[in-house]
Amino acid sequence: MSETQTSESPNAATFESGIPQEELERLTDEIVTALKTVYDPEIPVDIYELGLIYKVDIADDRQVAVEMTLTTPNCPSAAELPGMVEGAVASVGGVSGVTVNLTFDPPWDQGRMSEEARLSLNLW
Repeated sequence: MSETQTSESPNAATFESGIPQEELERLTDEIVTALKTVYDPEIPVDIYELGLIYKVDIADDRQVAVEMTLTTPNCPSAAELPGMVEGAVASVGGVSGVTVNLTFDPPWDQGRMSEEARLSLNLW
C-alpha cells in the first residue's frame, strides 16, 4: 500500500498514490480547511497556522494519519485538542478514518507559525 504525504510545508514529499490526483487535491484542501477550524482555546489562532500540524498522510484507503504537537508538553488543552483534530478531519467527505499522533520531537517553537499567525498575535 502506498501512502501520500501532504502538507504545505517546504519539506512535503509526495509518493505514488492509488487515489486520483484530483481527488487527492480535494481531500488535501478540505483537510487543511478542517484543521483551520480547530483552535487552541488559549490562543486566538487556528492550530494549522500555529504550526502544530507536522504531517498529514492520506493512505490509498483514505485513512488519514495526522502528526501534531502542542505548544508545550504541559498544554492544558492536551486532552482535548487531538480529539478536536480527529473530529475535524473525520468530517471531510471521503475520509475513511483518522488517527492523530502527538509528538514533541521536534519541539514546537514560534518559528513554526505562519506569517498570518504572527500578525494575529502581534509577534513581529
